[in-house]
Amino acid sequence: MKKISNLFLVSLLSGATTLGAYKLLFDTNGYFSSSKTPITTFASDNFTKRVGLSTDVLDFTEAAEKTIHTVVHVKNVSYKSYSNPMLEYFYGYKGGQSQEQVGTGSGVIISEDGYIVTNNHVVKDASEIEITLNNKKSYKAKLIGTDSKMDIALLKIDANEKLPYTTFGNSDDVKIGEWVLAVGNPYNLTSTVTAGIVSAKARNLGTSGIQSFIQTDAAVNPGNSGGALVNTRGDLIGINTMISSTTGSYVGYSFAVPSNIARKIIEDIMEYGNVQRGILGVEGGELNATVSKELGISQTEGFYINRVTKNSGAQKAGLQKGDIIVKLDEQNVSTFADLSGYINTKRPNDKVQVTFIRNGKNNIIPVVLSKNEFFTTEFKGIELENIDAADKKKFKIDYGVKIRSISNENLAEYQEELKGNIILRIDNANAKDVETVSKLLNQKDENQSIRLEMINKEGEIIRIII
Repeated sequence: MKKISNLFLVSLLSGATTLGAYKLLFDTNGYFSSSKTPITTFASDNFTKRVGLSTDVLDFTEAAEKTIHTVVHVKNVSYKSYSNPMLEYFYGYKGGQSQEQVGTGSGVIISEDGYIVTNNHVVKDASEIEITLNNKKSYKAKLIGTDSKMDIALLKIDANEKLPYTTFGNSDDVKIGEWVLAVGNPYNLTSTVTAGIVSAKARNLGTSGIQSFIQTDAAVNPGNSGGALVNTRGDLIGINTMISSTTGSYVGYSFAVPSNIARKIIEDIMEYGNVQRGILGVEGGELNATVSKELGISQTEGFYINRVTKNSGAQKAGLQKGDIIVKLDEQNVSTFADLSGYINTKRPNDKVQVTFIRNGKNNIIPVVLSKNEFFTTEFKGIELENIDAADKKKFKIDYGVKIRSISNENLAEYQEELKGNIILRIDNANAKDVETVSKLLNQKDENQSIRLEMINKEGEIIRIII
């Protein structure tokens, strides 16, 4: 009887254990139940977020479909004359042979009536420009205007029909890590779409013009220049302009002119016939740990003002040497590229709210931007200004800075001889404009000698060392 009782007790415990295990594992809300609510683990802070990689997130088909019909193939035909010295010497033959040169690139239709934006270098020196749409129709294009400094050109075709076009997005809103598409015609392959992410913003490559690129890892190759960089909604956020490569082909990085800069240039060309450049009127450089240590300040980000231009908006507003600009309107300023990129979207007489640090305290003042033509810089007692159209025509040049006045005692006896001369090169760098020269000279020590190559008032090339 005792054995039966023990057997019954073991059976009872085994059944209870089995039933409990079933309830725990398979019944409603059990561990393996299909109706169980999933366990959700939340990030412990705002810097750790789950990244969605579903097919819905990575579906670029709509953006690609919207863009490929607005990107065009640009053909640049130019003619270059070649002379034959042997024929000239022996036979007095003065004629030259003309050889056709063809370059290709991309462009983006920005209006239904046929306005197209591309890179200046795509159409530079073109005698003829031909546009081929995605539907294979071709048209002769007219060059409306260019901005070589920012590498933007505006074209126009007459298609006698409404054309598909891309709308501008706000490049200031672009975020690092955001997916983007590059659309263009690399190697004459039309309607090519590549995808990548925004790798960096306000990238300064040390060029004499653009100093605020959008950097992406979307594949861009020769022929993509002038094509569209769009976000996943198909909005134009940049004009692809160059790659960083030792081979001439894509190796991981590509760069685009931000759409806000491109749009401002295009609007200027259409409204004024040229680009209206506004300046803040400050000179200096961006801060980092090394520079801040030398200056004896704790701030390691921002633009340090070393000099305020006379009669500029900055001077009139009260900015001073030693102030550190950290924000323009709502745009944070950590580098020189941040500052120059934002100012390049503005015009003379635009008002900008400047946030700066002085004596450890934040201050905000409105600054009215000056016109770029009035921008001057001074180095070693030589005041420089930009040349005007009359100077360019007289000396047949397209860049340079003019010596406005001389206060250097060592050069006093040469003042009349040097005043009005146009400096073309400083050491081995082209003196394209005052802004470029100012940035170049800020990198040099006051005690360091520099070589100047210039044109004097008689059009003669002279070279001096100061």
